[in-house]
Amino acid sequence: MSDVTDELTRDSFFNGALHIRQQRYGYRFSVDAILLAFYAGLRARHVVLDLGTGCGIIPLILAYRNPKLRIYGIEIQKQLADIASGNVIENSMQERIRILYTDMKEITQKMIAEPIDTVVSNPPYRKICSGRMNPESQKAIARHEIKAKLWDVTETAKQMLAISGRFIVIYPAERATDLLTQMRQSQLEPKFLRPIHSLPDTQARLILAEGIRGGQPGMKIAPPLVIYQKHGEYSSEIREMFQ
Repeated sequence: MSDVTDELTRDSFFNGALHIRQQRYGYRFSVDAILLAFYAGLRARHVVLDLGTGCGIIPLILAYRNPKLRIYGIEIQKQLADIASGNVIENSMQERIRILYTDMKEITQKMIAEPIDTVVSNPPYRKICSGRMNPESQKAIARHEIKAKLWDVTETAKQMLAISGRFIVIYPAERATDLLTQMRQSQLEPKFLRPIHSLPDTQARLILAEGIRGGQPGMKIAPPLVIYQKHGEYSSEIREMFQ
């Protein structure tokens, strides 16, 4: 359910177990973040770093699904970082989630003070010269490579991960070559890829990819994930992610 205020909405997930406030008119997370959080929750072990956390949806889902995880969320936009911090407090997860208002390019291992085994990101996916840029700055920064390019994301992940650490990312399928090439250049060897389709019998819209820091070549391609059934309802696999 969603309760609306003048500036924020308050959405409930997992039968009311999580409450997420986000901008009513600014940047709002989509199902992409749910998919990324679900897969990362199956792979992460101890400490997770979320690059570009937005309202904190990914750390909150990870913490809810896996009580053993500790999560750090990095956000360059102050308003979003403040909302994320408020969401952490509202869900009583201050001991397990920490939101850092900073540029991912400036993050260091000393700022985290514990080993990171998994880095996740739902990064800006459009080049500045590609497509119409949203006039609302919060949305533009979240969607276009204004503050962070793909190179910045993969290089930050490389810097923060030890050998054999995991980098998990969701990205437009049309830029799959850019992503996989950049992952390999940043020594995050692509090991897993799953195409994500909006509807059956349509082209993939997104890809979910995992790379291993210093890993050996060899990648598995998983069966496609379909988000919506033909009549517009979520597929059974997506519905399970919300349970």
